[in-house]
Amino acid sequence: MRYAHTVEQVRAAEGALLARLPEGTLMQRAAAGLAATCAELLADGVPPGRRTGRRGGVYGSRVAVLAGSGDNGGDALFAGARLAARGARVRAVLLAPERAHRAGLRALLDAGGLVTDGQQQGERAVAEADLVLDGIVGIGGRGGLRPEALPYVRAARRAGARVVAVDLPSGVDADTGEVVGEVLPATVTVTFGTHKPGLLVDPGAQYAGVVRLVGIGIDPPAPAVEALQHAEVAALLPRPSAESDKYRRGVVGIAAGSERYPGAAVLAVGSALHGGAGAVRYTGTAAREVVRAHPEALVGTGGPKQAGRVQSWVVGPGLADGEQAERTLAEALAAGVPALVDADGLRLLARLHGSPALRGVDLLLTPHAGEAVALLAGAGVTATREQVEAARLEHARRIAALYGCTVLLKGSTTVVAGPDPAAPVRVNPTGTPWLATAGSGDVLSGLAGALLASGLSPLDAGSVAAYLHGLAGRIASAGERSPVTATEVAAALPAAWRGVAEQGPARAAT
Repeated sequence: MRYAHTVEQVRAAEGALLARLPEGTLMQRAAAGLAATCAELLADGVPPGRRTGRRGGVYGSRVAVLAGSGDNGGDALFAGARLAARGARVRAVLLAPERAHRAGLRALLDAGGLVTDGQQQGERAVAEADLVLDGIVGIGGRGGLRPEALPYVRAARRAGARVVAVDLPSGVDADTGEVVGEVLPATVTVTFGTHKPGLLVDPGAQYAGVVRLVGIGIDPPAPAVEALQHAEVAALLPRPSAESDKYRRGVVGIAAGSERYPGAAVLAVGSALHGGAGAVRYTGTAAREVVRAHPEALVGTGGPKQAGRVQSWVVGPGLADGEQAERTLAEALAAGVPALVDADGLRLLARLHGSPALRGVDLLLTPHAGEAVALLAGAGVTATREQVEAARLEHARRIAALYGCTVLLKGSTTVVAGPDPAAPVRVNPTGTPWLATAGSGDVLSGLAGALLASGLSPLDAGSVAAYLHGLAGRIASAGERSPVTATEVAAALPAAWRGVAEQGPARAAT
């Protein structure tokens, strides 16, 4: 499991540790980790396309240190001092010279490093550097970069320099991943003590590069954000026992599709069959298309109320609107089993905010940003798609609280939030941009519905489904090298499942 903590949590943990350690100990630990990462990158030589004539190694390399006024600037200066002591030509660009970290600056100068004089010299040092150390803004930075930092950020981007970010890339909000204005993208981000949410959630995550965690000895509390890894997902995967029958494995009901969108039903049923369901009961107007594509499915047209025994419902993909769709949703919600609501079903559900129909229902909602806007509007909250995408954690938590349910907010970073505000939000680490294709969400819904039917909680079902769905997308796209269709993603689910299951024991069925 990968854990992330808020700025407040990190500062409290650091404060508790600082009270027991000699002054400067934590900064030296951080600087040591930074310098080691920089040395490793410098050993690889110069980046492709930058011809300097030098071989790899720290000795003789050119390093530019962008140092702000906070502790991150001090970390960067101390790391620069370590590199200078090993023969690197280190130039410090001080964003606020009068407030530069004094001990860090003295260590750099004592080791043979220099301070640039004026903006022009600073930009040249950045442009000519083999490596840039980004210590402009620390984890407390908010509201974007200040104007005085922008010339150096732009110089680094123009030069295509390798950048090592101190704790997180400057310009990224540590708690949310929000980005206001320009950012200095990192080749590697060295973060201290614990991950920060902004390193795991877009848009911030896309600027972090490779993230390396350096332990500095802090003991933070329960995390604000967590990301499952193979081992945790493997432990949650259902596995049939010798006594299992299709009902013990879980029967999922799917109410999806319409005359206009029959493919949504076909995709949701197919992914549920690949997602471990003992059986799939389909009800809707696409019954003929479903049974033709999946003869294993049990089909009917009478609605959820007449579908027979199920352990979960998936309702909404391709359902369209109208009285019949409203009745379908109402019957699924009244069935007394966990329900996943997606796509058209979400817009119908938004009209039910505050209704007794939602009370006591174990709900998993799977909106994209546009559908999240509709759910918020149903609860009287105004937001735009852009606002949801910029602050995914905040909006997923808010919808979960408003509707008393679990929310899987889809997007470039998929997040899963439960109704308990004290519980960590889960961030999905798998996926590929190729999953942004028609029908991909239907595949995710069917898979998550099958996992719900197996007995997983909405939080676990959503988290595991997102993880497997992302892996299947990578497999279907041949390692993210080619476009994929939703049908190909569904077909790759068994391979994704096997790949995860090999990492650890699966959960035994009851």
